Amino acid sequence: RAALATGTVAVVAGGVDVIYPRENTGLYREIVARGAVAAELPMGTVGQARHFPRRNRIISGLSKAILVVEATQRSGSLITARRGADQGREVFAVPGSPLDPRARGGNDLIRKGATLVETPAELIRLLEDLSMPSLDAPPARDFDPGPGGVPEERALADARTRIAGALAPTPSRIDDLIADTGLPPAMVAMVLLELELAGEAERLPGGRVAKLATPAAGGAEKPSLATPGRNRSLF
Repeated sequence: RAALATGTVAVVAGGVDVIYPRENTGLYREIVARGAVAAELPMGTVGQARHFPRRNRIISGLSKAILVVEATQRSGSLITARRGADQGREVFAVPGSPLDPRARGGNDLIRKGATLVETPAELIRLLEDLSMPSLDAPPARDFDPGPGGVPEERALADARTRIAGALAPTPSRIDDLIADTGLPPAMVAMVLLELELAGEAERLPGGRVAKLATPAAGGAEKPSLATPGRNRSLF
């Protein structure tokens, strides 16, 4: 709502014609009139949980930077922050008390290289120093959408089965996973994102990924990737 006066883009996890939640109908119409609503999925698609991480990578791609205000250690916001870092976007995080589980995700981002931000004025000053290529569309004669698009659910289900079978607790390179499964890189990235959000896979430095064992009830918390005494960065 604060950005309506200067224009805003809403990226939705379903079709552009599906308003969710319904109480946002008035805001949706205002954004359509004064900004834009964008979606990757076909019209009529109802957003599901697995669509949101895919949607968030578009948001981070459109953004100049990503600010994580509050996140638990397993929050989907951290996946969005990683995708933004992969896209060359600056990642900022607001610190919090180490005793508050809602602050652990942001604190961990700062530990791994995100920029600490405490006030809006500080964030604005940092953003003024950033440069970003124009998002203007290329001339029509040069634009080629190419083949592909959003894969069908049947193809995604097959990809999930093949990738889940190829993953192991021992880390493997994502490039090797693509070669072994014979799947398109974009589809592999999509499925790995779903697995990571579900806590079934973990990305590691060096373009590697490993399968996570499902923790038993009352089991210990998954160890951090950070090595004590070292300043290792996932960005």
